[in-house]
Amino acid sequence: MWSASTSRRRARRSSRRHARRPQSRRRLRRMAMQRHVGIFMTVVVLALTLTGVGSVQASHDIVLGFQCDRTGATQTVGVVICPGYHDYVNLVNANGGVMGHRLRVDEVDHEYKVPAAMESYERFKKAGAVVIGVYGTPQIYALTQKLTEDRIPGTSPGFGKAAAADGSRYPYIFPIAATYWSQATAAVKFVKDQLGGSLKGKKIGFLFYDNPAGREPIPILEDLSVKEGFQLKTFAVPPPGVEMGAQVLDIAQRYRADFLIAHLFGRSPSVSIKELKRVGFPLRKVVSFVWGAAEADIEAAGGYALADGYYGLQFAGVGQDFPVINEIREMYKKQGKEAPKEMASTVYYNRGVLIAALHVEAIRNALKARPDGKITGEDVKKGFEQIKGFTLGGLVPPLEVTATDHEGGGLVQVWQVRGGKWARVTDWFKAYPEVVAKAIKEAK
Repeated sequence: MWSASTSRRRARRSSRRHARRPQSRRRLRRMAMQRHVGIFMTVVVLALTLTGVGSVQASHDIVLGFQCDRTGATQTVGVVICPGYHDYVNLVNANGGVMGHRLRVDEVDHEYKVPAAMESYERFKKAGAVVIGVYGTPQIYALTQKLTEDRIPGTSPGFGKAAAADGSRYPYIFPIAATYWSQATAAVKFVKDQLGGSLKGKKIGFLFYDNPAGREPIPILEDLSVKEGFQLKTFAVPPPGVEMGAQVLDIAQRYRADFLIAHLFGRSPSVSIKELKRVGFPLRKVVSFVWGAAEADIEAAGGYALADGYYGLQFAGVGQDFPVINEIREMYKKQGKEAPKEMASTVYYNRGVLIAALHVEAIRNALKARPDGKITGEDVKKGFEQIKGFTLGGLVPPLEVTATDHEGGGLVQVWQVRGGKWARVTDWFKAYPEVVAKAIKEAK
């Protein structure tokens, strides 16, 4: 039998043990939770390290704004050139991005309408775009001031304001391909060669789409008509460019042009080919600017047999035999997909690839100076001006862009519809550089 005092002591010890148990359990739970959190954080850090997510160089996407026309007046160009742009960016991302940074394209179909282009610009700016691929001459005219004020570089390859080749006056506009002025001089040089080396007394016609883009080369052609002694007559085609029977009849039967330079785009090039063929004007006496010389134009006109002899200028390579095109095809193969049908329309598809590649090259140059990825439009502008000897595996002639020359050289090739395909006629060349330089200097 326990004594009363012993019983009381044991009761007190038992009471203290029971009082401590809830505290011990809470302490154990806290320790277990801390261990679980520690393990979880270790796993997260390891995962982020292995994937590169969360590292300085992959902290965010670099945004590229890109305008397109997939449903408007120039959709024959847009439905091919825009997929080419996306495919090149996807190829870059599939290979790890640019110096570890992923690219994101924000595309807007503005239907070749200026108000929609202005709205898309504001969207791109809000999204943080560091470069904008502008689509259309009226659009680049409307956006020039905004791009300059906001310090975001905009590109207009092979179209747009020709005077923007002067980077000192237009610091944020980059034609980065032969402008309409350079295309005009090249066309006249080619015509001169075709007509025996002299244009004196010859009749040259200029058939053009009647909007700012179409009218852009006229001052250069007028200067060259004085310089070379040929007669120049212009023939305007009102939008949407599908009615030109009267103009073609005048060219062939009243004016009797010795050679015709055509500057049309959208659906109008195919219409011009059919109309010229209908009235019997020889297509071997027609040379088109760059936006009327694609597979789509020939097919819409009725095919290669009908368009045989027709000449066209090109600022990028034609065909699929280029390393970068093969890389894109291989990318699709690895994904278990067929190459897109747009690749077969090589003229416009290759230009889309080229535009994207130039954007990427400028971004790469910008990232060399700011590898953390926090680049601005001003950084990318400087990146464009550091492009030197760029050929994209032979897709373009060596391009060199500087702070004062945003055109990059202004070279073109002439191709001809011959034997059921486009065949190259000349190597890369430019003509009358002094005429273009004078026009740039005097431009208002």
